[in-house]
Amino acid sequence: MSWFGNPLKPRKDRIIERLINQAEACCCGLQGLVAYMTSPTPENAKVVREAEERGDEERRLLIDELNRTFVTPLDREDIFALSRAIDDVLDYAYSTLDEMSLFGLKPNPFLVDMSTLLYDAGKEIHMAMQRLLEHRAVANEHAIRAKQLENRVEKLYRQATAALFQQKVESVEGVLDILKLREVYRHISNAADRADGAANIIADVNMKVM
Repeated sequence: MSWFGNPLKPRKDRIIERLINQAEACCCGLQGLVAYMTSPTPENAKVVREAEERGDEERRLLIDELNRTFVTPLDREDIFALSRAIDDVLDYAYSTLDEMSLFGLKPNPFLVDMSTLLYDAGKEIHMAMQRLLEHRAVANEHAIRAKQLENRVEKLYRQATAALFQQKVESVEGVLDILKLREVYRHISNAADRADGAANIIADVNMKVM
């Protein structure tokens, strides 16, 4: 046996563990995003940044495991796609915070509510990952809840965007602030969309084994 181990031996525990760890890092980042929307401090921003870095590392380790494993617990394509979707959620959370800092924007009630719903969706994805192999029906229930939360984020996104363009603007700076805030809203909407994508992959995985 080589130093790298036997590629014919399934690394089921390691691969699923990496996915669970990645989903956990995503939850930590989303929780930090909610905290930042409530209190935009450097400490809360640091939580999101460190979670994003941790999630990236878990994804790199997962890909390495996939490259060295012949037999996988789920279809290789599903594992990769699920990891990428979770990674995208956290990336959009980080870019939300990054652009708010860059544009000099302050949190508002829409951002607090959207971020909170996104965090709840992230928790559902995390719990689904923890139950994916041994309790697939329960994992599917969590995936369904994540999709429902994504729908609520999208509804809030439309309301927030509509509220922006109902404002009375009297300066170029006011117009620019509206456009900047719309971009931030869009980042959270994109994050929710990726969470929905992760939930769809979980549902597809469950259908394949029925």
